[in-house]
Parts: sequence; C-alpha cells; structure tokens
Amino acid sequence: MLQRKIGNSYWETSAIALGNMRMAALTSTEAAEVLDTALENEINFIDSADMYGNGKSELIFSEALKEAKISRDKFFIQSKGGIVTGDEKRYDFSKQYLLDSVDGILKRMGIEYLDSYLLHRPDPLMEPEEIAEAFDILQANGKVRHFGVSNFNPEQFQMLQAVVDQKLMINQLQFSIMHTGMIDYGMHTNMTDTRSFDHDGGILEFARRNDVTIQAWSPFQYGFFEGVFVDNDKFPELNELLAKLAKKYDTNKNAIAVAWILRHPANMQVILGTMNPKRIKESAAGGAITLTKQEWYDVYFAAGNDLP
Repeated sequence: MLQRKIGNSYWETSAIALGNMRMAALTSTEAAEVLDTALENEINFIDSADMYGNGKSELIFSEALKEAKISRDKFFIQSKGGIVTGDEKRYDFSKQYLLDSVDGILKRMGIEYLDSYLLHRPDPLMEPEEIAEAFDILQANGKVRHFGVSNFNPEQFQMLQAVVDQKLMINQLQFSIMHTGMIDYGMHTNMTDTRSFDHDGGILEFARRNDVTIQAWSPFQYGFFEGVFVDNDKFPELNELLAKLAKKYDTNKNAIAVAWILRHPANMQVILGTMNPKRIKESAAGGAITLTKQEWYDVYFAAGNDLP
C-alpha cells in the first residue's frame, strides 16, 4: 500500500490503480467481474474521467458496483475533469464547468463524493483564483476530499498551488519502460544529445521534493498510444529480458513492467488501462516484486537506452 500524509491525516491506497477509460465497451456484468478481480488482487483505487466514453464509462461503473454488490467505501475513487469534447473542443477550468463536472461524475457513478478530483490536462486560460473558488465549494459541500492535476509541469503546478488552499496531492504523467523522458534528461545533464532535452521542467524531481504522487498512465504503451510493447515483435531484446525476469520471479512480463515503474524511489502509482481480468491479475503481481538496481538498469538498456 502507498501512504500519503494530508495535513494531520493519512490515506492508504494500492500501488496499482484501475483506470476505467475502456469500461464503456463492457456490459455491466463484464465490468462487475473487472471490479471483483481488482479487489481480489488488492487493487482498491479507481481512476476515471468525465470524458471517458463520453460519460458511459462512469455509468457502467455505477451499474457494475451494484451488480457486484461492492460497497462504495471499498474503493478510493478518483475522477478528472476539464476536457470538453464533441462539437465544442477545449480545455475548461472555469468555476462553473468544474462544479458541473463533479456533479455529473457523482450522478453517473452513483456515489456521494470523490476521494480525489484532478484537473485533466492544463488549460492555458486557467485562472487559479477561479479554480480555488471551485475547490473550496466542492470540499465544503463534501463532494471532493482531495485534489490534484494531470500532465502539469512544475511551473503550472506551483502557480495553482500558490492560490488553492488544498494540497495538490497528485500529478498524472505518462511513464513506462518505453516512455522515459522524465528520467533520461537527468542522466544526460551537461550533454548535447537529444536525450538531454528536458521536456517536463524537472517534473519528477519536483514531485519527489514536494511529496506529490506521480500516477503513471499507459504503463505498457510505447509512443503516444501507438501500441503495447509487451509481446511486440518490434522490441525483441526487451521482451526477451522481460521473459527472463518473469521466469526468475515466477511471474509474467506485465508484472515485471509494473515492478520496473514501482522500483523507482519516487513511490509512483501505476494506472492499469486494461479491462481484461487475466491481465489485471497478471499486472497486479508486479506489486509484490522488487527488482534489483542492476535489473532495473538492464530493462532500461533493453528498451534502447544507454548511459552517457
């Protein structure tokens, strides 16, 4: 379990979370099996967003929760808002939009509050004072307990944190064996190659200094939703090593990919996007594995990286 301090209180959640982005494609019975599988494998964190399936993912989640007869308090439930889709297309962090977003989420998910609510990708037109008003109302009304962001750089994060009263606990960022920009540039400091470019403003170090939990999304993807790297013929060296380590630890390749992320001392969470119960179980096994430092580096090298 991960543990984070908020003021004088603590909350505990699993190191591995279940994202429901693809839940819209399931029946309520299929989704109920997914939720049961998550709990059976000690995953008690649900990540959602108001835009997933245009809201259908949250509706199916609500139906599945009832069908599986799972108490709401068994899960730490998180959702995100701020991306407008459809005929209108924009990011929107206006006060009214955020208030309406949370109301819609709670209604669709059939719950009374969110454990955490994240701003979903930075809005260049954001006005921190307006966001602060929305956060205060949502917290005072008992609709949201904690807050965070998604895909924010350190300057954006600090600009908002300077105004809102609540501690921003979370930043969702893409990170996997095949998406390592957050760590590449640090090892290539004082170099002039492409890996020395800092695209994120030192977000990883910033999060560690400020006790912000990084939630790693797309843990099995390469590129930007180009596909999965596990069992992909494009990455033979990586898959050969994943298989070797899986044999050593009596587990599977997905578990090793998860364990590689969790081995980083930033104490990240891994967000699974799969709706396949078998893969959920396989991935959850990674939470019990601690790779050695050399194994971590070997995986990094097998993914096509090197040391300067």
